[in-house]
Parts: sequence; structure tokens; C-alpha cells
Amino acid sequence: MITNLLGMHLRAAAELVKTASQFESEIRLSRDDIVVDAKSIMALLGLEGAQGVEVAVSADGKDEEDALRAVVGLIEAKFNEDE
Repeated sequence: MITNLLGMHLRAAAELVKTASQFESEIRLSRDDIVVDAKSIMALLGLEGAQGVEVAVSADGKDEEDALRAVVGLIEAKFNEDE
């Protein structure tokens, strides 16, 4: 769940792209029927991830476990924002 006050705004999306881009795996976020590439800032902004929105994170590739831990950790850390 996205818990930071401003949700998936530009800075949060940029942090997520920066984190996801460190991995070879394909990383996706999904909400309802929308599935987006976690390495695309425009796609993430299109997810419309406001505070309280449930998102699922998935990864596929040789470093998928590390990728999942990093992306989920960033979301749980509220994108490292001071609120």
C-alpha cells in the first residue's frame, strides 16, 4: 500500500525508477487492471498511486528477489520522504 502523504508523485516515482533500474529483472507495479514498468517514470505516474492505494509488485529475472526487496522496501519507507 502506498502510505506516503503525496502518493506516487514525481519525486517518489523518480526514486522508484532509480531503485528499479539497479536490477536486470523486469519489475512491474500493478493496481486493479493497470500494470506498469517500474523503470518508466511516465508509466508510474500513470498508475495514479495516491495515498492508500494498494499496489502489487512483481519481478521476473535473475535478481528478482533482491529487486522485490528493494522496491517493496522503498514503498514501505514512504519513498524516503520526510512527512
